[in-house]
This record gives sequence, structure tokens and C-alpha cells, in this order.
Amino acid sequence: MKIRAIGVSNFHMDRLVDLIIHNEVTPAINQIETHPFLQQVESQSLMQEHNVQIQSWAPFAEGKNDLFQNEVLVSIAKQGRMSPMSNIQDKVVIITGASSGIGEATAKELASKGAKLVLAARREDRLKKMHEEIEKNGGKAVYKVTDVTSSEQMEELAQYALSEFGKIDVMVNNAGLMPLSLLFEKKIKEWDTMVDVNIKGVLYGIAAVLPSMRERKSGHIINVSSIAGHVVGPSTAVYSATKFAVRALTEGLRQEEVANNIRTTIISPGSVTSELTETISGEQLKSMIKEGYKIAIDAENIARAIAYAIEQPNDVAVNEMIIRPTVQQL
Repeated sequence: MKIRAIGVSNFHMDRLVDLIIHNEVTPAINQIETHPFLQQVESQSLMQEHNVQIQSWAPFAEGKNDLFQNEVLVSIAKQGRMSPMSNIQDKVVIITGASSGIGEATAKELASKGAKLVLAARREDRLKKMHEEIEKNGGKAVYKVTDVTSSEQMEELAQYALSEFGKIDVMVNNAGLMPLSLLFEKKIKEWDTMVDVNIKGVLYGIAAVLPSMRERKSGHIINVSSIAGHVVGPSTAVYSATKFAVRALTEGLRQEEVANNIRTTIISPGSVTSELTETISGEQLKSMIKEGYKIAIDAENIARAIAYAIEQPNDVAVNEMIIRPTVQQL
């Protein structure tokens, strides 16, 4: 929700906060960021009491005594932070693997910034719960149960987004699995599953949205790789191969589509709190990997990186980011 206040001669901070409070808006914002001059305003305590956040404001004109002679923009939300100047506002974003982890965190982050979301995953109960939560908090979202290993279902997902919102601005290919194992164990079904989800799923996502993006000469495809797409270790050979492939696919896509103004971004997370380790079938290896994941950072950190890439001006492409815990060595 946004409140727009136009400064007049006697408009001051107390009036502004009073306006917000009497509209019975009580946003759940944990951190209040204010300009230093607000420390001198009596309403500072009211802002803290009611969790009101001033997110941006126009500098007052030279020679004017009223702090609010120029337009003041106040953006408040019932959950999270929403920037009124964000380039994310009203963008249509498809997110695969949206039911948990990075996908779930990204959905909530982008919803708080005004994106229109199309959530995709296999678990309908989680999608329904997320949809209800986002809508309750003032966001806009729809969902569709989707298996990324099916090219037909991915095409249907893209068509669903177009039928609901008329366009696709961003595709976040996030769905992925990490059933690590040593090669000699010959867990061939797990290898096949990783190839199907981590590589083919990304390819099918690209193929589904590219025609409409090329037609509009506008779009952004974000593919989630991994730190394992940069380094290989014992038990990560197949998983790393799939994530190296994601990076190669994304760079090839970038070179092919620059003339069509389609941006690409590779996101390579390090240890992040998610369900990835649950797909490891070997109990001893799973225990060892989970021990290493004690340093994991929250998925919200990756979500903010994705939001950062999306909200850049249309002539700027953030092509690759590695995000990991400060204390993670590899």
C-alpha cells in the first residue's frame, strides 16, 4: 500500500504520521530507516510505535522553510519493505521451485516490491498457502502446479502467465535438486533426475518464455546455478556438472539475445538454508553435508540479490552473482 502526500505550506511530520495512523495502517516492518533530520521530530516515537517507515523523500527546495514543500513519498506495507521507485513494480515474474527455500523467499521479496507473481512448483498445498499469504499482505499472485521436467507443462505455465497478466517480464528458473553421491556408487536414477530438473528444467523454462520476450524485445531470464557451478568436490561431480551447464546455457543465451534486449542473470548461491540437503540419499554423506551447512545463510539473502538484478534500469544487466556466507571457504 502507498500513501502519497503532497507538501503544502503547513504540512509537517506530525500531520504525515497522523494521516498514516488514522488510516488504520499498522505495517509489520522490523527496521525503521529515517533521515537524520527526523530525529528532531516529535513524531519519531509515533513512527516507531506504529512501525511506520519513511522509504524515500524529495529534498526540500532551496529557500523554502517547510521540509515538505516538495512531494514526499511514503511507502508502507503490512509485511516487508516496498520501494516506491522500484523497477520491479508491476513486472510479471514466473518463479519455479516457488514452494520453499530460495523460490519462496524470492516470491515474498518481489511481492513486497509490487511484482505480479506466477508461482510454480509440484506441491499444491504449499503454493496455495503462499498465494493466500501474499494476497493477504496486499500482493498479487497466481499459481500453477508444474513439473519442470515436462516441456508441455512449462509451455502451459508460460501461457497461463500470459493469459492472467498479458506479458512475462521475468523468468526465475529456480527449481533444483542436489542428491550428492560418489560416482562409484552408480546412483544412475539420481543422476538422471538431476539432469532432468537442473538442466532440462532450465532449458524448458527458457524455451517457454523466450518467444513472447523476443516478440516484445524485452525480458529477463534468471537462472539459479550454485557455487558448485564454479568448483567441484568429492560427491558433487554430477551436481556440479548440472550447475556448470546452467552457467553455460545462460551465457550462451545472453550472447544470442542481446539484440532483443533480453537480460540474463546467473545466481550462484553458496550454503543457504533450504531443503536441498534432504535429497541426499546416503545417510553418512547427508550428515556430513548438513554439518557443513551450519554456516548457511537465510534464503532471503539470495532473494534480495535476485531483486537487485531485476530492479536495475532496463539498459543495465547484472549477468552473474555469487552469494555465500562470509565464512564459507569454498
